[in-house]
Amino acid sequence: MSKRIPLDVVDDQGNSFYVSERKVYPRDVSGRFNRLRVAAVVWLLGMYYLFPWLSWDGRQAVLFDLPARKFYIFGLVFWPQDFLFLALLLIIAAMTLFFSTALSGRLWCGYACPQTVWTETFLWMERWTEGDRSRRMKLDAGPWNGEKVLRKGSKHLLWLLFALWTGFTFVGFFTPIKDLGARLLPFAWGGWETFWVLFYALATWGNAGVLREQVCKYMCPYARFQSAMFDRNTLLIAYDPMRGEPRGPRKRGLGSVLERARGLLIPTVAYDYVFRAGRHPSAATQAAHAKGTITWDGDLAEVAPLPKFAPEELGDCIDCTICVQVCPTGIDIRNGLQYECIACGACIDACDEVMDKMGYPHGLIRYSTQNAIDGKPTRVLRPRIFVYGLLLLGLCGAWAWGVTHRSELIAEVLRDRNALYRQSADGSIANDYTLKLINKSQETRRYRITLEPADAGLYRRFGSEGGFIDWGEIVRSRLGAPGWERHWDAQAQVPWLWNPATRQLITYDDPQSLAIKADYVRRNRLGGIMYWEHRLDDGQLLEVLHKALHARSVPAEP
Repeated sequence: MSKRIPLDVVDDQGNSFYVSERKVYPRDVSGRFNRLRVAAVVWLLGMYYLFPWLSWDGRQAVLFDLPARKFYIFGLVFWPQDFLFLALLLIIAAMTLFFSTALSGRLWCGYACPQTVWTETFLWMERWTEGDRSRRMKLDAGPWNGEKVLRKGSKHLLWLLFALWTGFTFVGFFTPIKDLGARLLPFAWGGWETFWVLFYALATWGNAGVLREQVCKYMCPYARFQSAMFDRNTLLIAYDPMRGEPRGPRKRGLGSVLERARGLLIPTVAYDYVFRAGRHPSAATQAAHAKGTITWDGDLAEVAPLPKFAPEELGDCIDCTICVQVCPTGIDIRNGLQYECIACGACIDACDEVMDKMGYPHGLIRYSTQNAIDGKPTRVLRPRIFVYGLLLLGLCGAWAWGVTHRSELIAEVLRDRNALYRQSADGSIANDYTLKLINKSQETRRYRITLEPADAGLYRRFGSEGGFIDWGEIVRSRLGAPGWERHWDAQAQVPWLWNPATRQLITYDDPQSLAIKADYVRRNRLGGIMYWEHRLDDGQLLEVLHKALHARSVPAEP
C-alpha cells in the first residue's frame, strides 16, 4: 500500500546547510607583507625543488630510501633503530606550532603552510592567464567562447605541468631523482613510482587550484583547535574600530580622526557600530561577498541599522571593502577575529595603500593584540609562553644530544628459536646464537669480536707485569672511577678491581679485608700480622689494623 506524504519547504529563504561554496577571487595587492610572502614562497619552493638535486658525499643530499631502510638528510643518516628520533621530531614540530601560535598567532598559515605556498603559486598563474579579479569574475560569469576556452585551458595546462613537476619532485625524495629523471623519456618508471607522481600531482592540482581556502576552512584541523592557544595577548591581524568606526565613504581632504577633534571612540560605542554594520551590511560590503564565520542570530529588526553620519563624524574606514577583496579566504576582517583568517597580511597592505591615498596614517588594520587594540597593556612573556618555550628547548636539546651521541655500531645477539639447545657429538650441550652487526657510519670499518667470560678479570692469561700502586692512588683514581668495577671474593675475603676496557686487574687489601684478617689473628691468638709494604700506605690501613686487632666484632661481608 502506498501513501503520498506532503512535503513542505521549511527554509524558503534560500539558507541551507548544504549551499554551494562561492568562489573567492582574491584581488592582487602590493606592499611590504606581500613582498615578505613572495619571498617566503620562493624560498620554500626553492628548497623543495632544489634539495633532491643536491649531492652530499657522492649521494643524494636528501633521500628517504625506503627499500634500504635509510633516511639521508645531508650529513645525517637515520636507520630504523632511530625511529625514536623521528617520533621526537614530530613532537618538536607540534610543540613548535603550539609555541608559535601562542606567541604570534597564525603566521605559519599565512607565510609557510604548504597549502598557502602552493595556492599562492597557482594564483600567480591564474592572474597571468585570466587577468585581475574583475576580469576573472567576468570571465567565469560569461558564456563559453573561444577566449574563455583559451584562457581556462592555458591556466589548467600550467597548473597541470606545475603539479606534475611537484609530484615528480615528491617521488624524487624517495627514489634517486637523477635516476628517476633518466628513466622519464623511455618511461621506464615502475608502477608505484608512476602512481605516486600522478597521485601527488592530482592532490596538488586539487588542493591549490580548486579547493584553495576550503582546505583551510573545512579540512585543516589546526584552524579548529587554534583558539585553545589564543588569548588577548596573542599576535593577530586586527581592525581598530575605535579609529575606523563609523565607516563610510567621503571626499578626500577630510583629515584622519587622529587629527580631528572627534578623536577615538570608546570601545563600547565602536564595537556597537561594528555589530550593527555586520547586521545591516552596506551595499559595498554585500557586493564584496564576505564569507566569514561571524553570524548574527535573531531577527534583524532587533538591532537598528547605522544612521547616516556627517563626514566629520566618520571614522577612518571609508568602507571601500578592498580588505575583503584581497583576502584569500574571503572574510571581512572588520568583523573581528575569525578562524578563517590565516594572518597573511594582505588586508594590511590593501588598507595601508588606501590610507596613503586618503592621506591617513597606516595601522587601521595591523598586526596587533586584542589588548593593544582595546588600549590595554600587552604581555608578551606570560606563563604559557614560558611553558611552551621550555618544553621546546628541552625537546630540541634532547634530540640534538641523542643524534650527536648515537652509536655507530649496532650489535644484536639473536638466539636460535628453533631449538632450546643442541647436543654435540662429544655429548656437550651447546646453544646457537646469531650475531648481527650493523655499521651505521658511511665508512668501511673493521671490528674484532672477542668473547669475554663473566669472571671480572679472573682466570685470565697473564699479559704483562703491572707493578705496584699505593692505596691513596687507588682511592683517588680507581674506586668509583668510570670504567672500574669493584668485586669481592667471598672465599678469600678480599676485593679486586677490574677494568674491562683496558683489561687491567688490581688486587689489593682495603679496610674491610684488613679488619677481617685482623679479627682472624685475634680470634686464633696468632702472634701478629706481616704485610708488604708500608710505604704504599698513607697510615690509614695501619690504623685500621690497629683498631681491628682490638675490636670485638667482625665486619659484615658486602
